[in-house]
Amino acid sequence: MILKNKKNKKENTKKSKAEKTKKTEDVKGGEKTKKTWSALRGMHDILPKEEKYWKSMYNTASKLAEYMQFSRIETPILEEASLFVRSIGKGTDVVEKEMYLFEDNDGSKVCLRPEATASVVRAYVTDGLWNNPQPVKMWYWGPMFRHDRPQAGRYRQFTQVGFENIGVLDPAADAELILIAFNFYKDLNLPVEIHINSIGTPEERERYKNELLNYYRTKKSYLCEECRKRMVKNPLRLLDCKEEQCQGVKEEAPQIIDWLSEASKSYFMKVLEYLDELGVPYILRPSLVRGLDYYTHTVFEVYPVSGEGAAQSALGGGGRYDLLVEEMGGKSTPAAGMALGVDRSVIYMKDYYQQNQLRVEKDPYDIFFAQLGDRAKGRAMKILEELRKSNIKIAFNLYKNSLKTQLDIANDLKVPYALILGQKEVQEGTIIIRDMESGIQEIVDQKKIENALKKKLKKFDELAK
Repeated sequence: MILKNKKNKKENTKKSKAEKTKKTEDVKGGEKTKKTWSALRGMHDILPKEEKYWKSMYNTASKLAEYMQFSRIETPILEEASLFVRSIGKGTDVVEKEMYLFEDNDGSKVCLRPEATASVVRAYVTDGLWNNPQPVKMWYWGPMFRHDRPQAGRYRQFTQVGFENIGVLDPAADAELILIAFNFYKDLNLPVEIHINSIGTPEERERYKNELLNYYRTKKSYLCEECRKRMVKNPLRLLDCKEEQCQGVKEEAPQIIDWLSEASKSYFMKVLEYLDELGVPYILRPSLVRGLDYYTHTVFEVYPVSGEGAAQSALGGGGRYDLLVEEMGGKSTPAAGMALGVDRSVIYMKDYYQQNQLRVEKDPYDIFFAQLGDRAKGRAMKILEELRKSNIKIAFNLYKNSLKTQLDIANDLKVPYALILGQKEVQEGTIIIRDMESGIQEIVDQKKIENALKKKLKKFDELAK
């Protein structure tokens, strides 16, 4: 029995060694490799090196929103699918082809939001924002999802920043939104142009659709396959076709402006007058209709003036949607809004900055904190924590042990002063403040470091002026 156990143990040992050898051979021979994962098709990572672009855009949007008195709103990423079917329209590409639809555990149909306007309006109705003083001005920043064909600048998960003005029918509201879009890019040093049109009321659009269809039926043989489908499902989208073979037909198509009532034309002219007064350049584009069903009257899109590749597509757009609140169960309430694609804007920003040798300016640091030795490193961490709420912007690198290397970093950051903490300073409870330009050093008590730094920085700012 003992011999048998030994024999089994010996066989198991041989088997184990053989398995280990086989695994090693598989790895070495390339037959068996470790599983690696890539981002899903149409999704992408935003890497740390790109943070400066995204941060710059977020800060620009946030400052504009605060100045123009738009409050932040965040809506769920997951919504009822019917919310977007009803608001965007059954015949749109978004609803028919691009929505990420799921069945929830209770059997209900839900989806990842393809855009945010419908969600904001849903919040306006269900959360009782119509009880607040009108208009209610809101802005958002967040991810949207569309199962679109991926290409440069077009992703299946993408970020939008948007502004919505609900509760007022006034051409000034339309002009204000266009101004925000224009200033967003202007503040980022990115030249853009505004394309603008009016699509009037639903009744005016219906009359125009009939005229448009009569014209396109005579040109059917020249149209792409998609436009032939649009003739049945969504005739206005014929004017949004990008296919080369349809461009000649589109250029000769009747213009919607000719089918607008005097009231609609007057409203549109007021918007243009405000833009002229503001000095916002725009291009009248009769074929501009936007892709979603809820728009009325003013519609506009934002385009880059220069750049490469995907940046030549629209960066964003918007318009008035006076019927959407009522359609979503609320009272008849006028509204307007717009959204800008952040991913596509980042691509444009990178291209434009590279071509024109521009740099994203980072917030400057006031101080660099250098330390030498383990005891100094621990004390430096404590001092940094104590100074965290001082509003003094301090750069540091706790993982560099060379004083020269740390002071080289300080020079690269162009800080006026550096703090130096070594073993001697730890023992004596002092710290060195070094003037980076003159090299003059001053020893101060660690307990008085905050006041000492603030005095020096104040003096530095006064001399800089």
